[in-house]
Amino acid sequence: MQAPAIYVRLSCCFVIIFCSVMVNKVILIGNVGNDPEIRTLESGVKRARLRMATTERIFSRQTQEVKEHTEWHTVLLWRNLADVADRYIRKGSQIYVEGRLRTNEWQDEHGNQRSTIEVLADDLKLLGRRQDPAGGAGKGPGTQGAEPGPGHGGGIDQSVTKHAAPQPSAEDPDNLPF
Repeated sequence: MQAPAIYVRLSCCFVIIFCSVMVNKVILIGNVGNDPEIRTLESGVKRARLRMATTERIFSRQTQEVKEHTEWHTVLLWRNLADVADRYIRKGSQIYVEGRLRTNEWQDEHGNQRSTIEVLADDLKLLGRRQDPAGGAGKGPGTQGAEPGPGHGGGIDQSVTKHAAPQPSAEDPDNLPF
C-alpha cells in the first residue's frame, strides 16, 4: 500500500511528496458491562480490564423501525487510570475512553492460533450521573486524564473554573461591549 501523496507546486513544476503518517486512535462512549477486573503486577503497577458496549441506532426507511447494533470492546487501563477504574467505575457506568488498538495473538490449549483486539486507553472520563456512595462511582477523582462530568449530571466534561475577571473602568475608551 502506497502512502498518500501531497502535491507541491513550485514555479515551473509539481513535486510529489509521499507521506507516511499513520493514525491509530479510538474514541468510545459507552456503558461498562461488568465491574472492572483489577490486577496488580509484581512491580506494583496496576492494570484494569473492562468490557464496554457501544450501540448504534439505525433507522430503516423501508420498515419505519429503528434497529440497534451493539458492539462490545475490551479496554485496558494502566497505572492511574486503572486506579480510577478500581475506585469509581462499576457495571453500568457510562464512560468516555480515548486510546489505541492493540492486537494480542496466542495459541489456545488445542494449538489453535487465536487473537483479540483491545483498546489501550490513554484517557478516561467518567460520564453520567453520580451514584450513591454504596455504588462507588462518580465521586470525583482528582486524577489527570480521568475527570468526572460536570456535577456528574451527564455529558462530556464541560466544567469551567470561574475566575473573577478584572472589570474595566467606565472611563476606558477601549471598553467596548463586544
